[in-house]
Amino acid sequence: MNFMENIVGEICKILFPINDDVFFGNPRSSIVICTLSSMRLLKEIADSDLISKIAVVGRLLSENKGIDSLVKYIIANKTISAIIICGKDTYGHRPGHSLLELYKNGIDGDGRIIGSCSPDPLLTVTKSEVFAFQRQVKIADKIGETNVSKIKLAVDPLKF
Repeated sequence: MNFMENIVGEICKILFPINDDVFFGNPRSSIVICTLSSMRLLKEIADSDLISKIAVVGRLLSENKGIDSLVKYIIANKTISAIIICGKDTYGHRPGHSLLELYKNGIDGDGRIIGSCSPDPLLTVTKSEVFAFQRQVKIADKIGETNVSKIKLAVDPLKF
């Protein structure tokens, strides 16, 4: 099944190219916003004044490669101290749920996210990288929220 999912994913990249999946804002900010699969929300945040209060806004569509990339980005950027997860979680894969479980529980000896109900929550990051990620950031769970004004309320009390 994983082989077929990879083929379908590659076909989707060709048929539906999405070039603007990450936007950078204030480099002095310590806040990252993850809009999960909500592309419209991603663009709304990038086009709003909220972009000046956050370091990065991007999407997260998979419970494995996407989370691996996010964890590596965070631990490579020591100024990041907060992640706001919002938008609609990808049906089936539920990367938002998996990211929360990773933050709470870490990974097992095989690299699987403990407590994840996603179909393939297998990461390549090490336990020490996960531990560094868990220590470095706080996560605000706003999964399902697609209103920019309400997301701003989550950003305002955070220090940047």
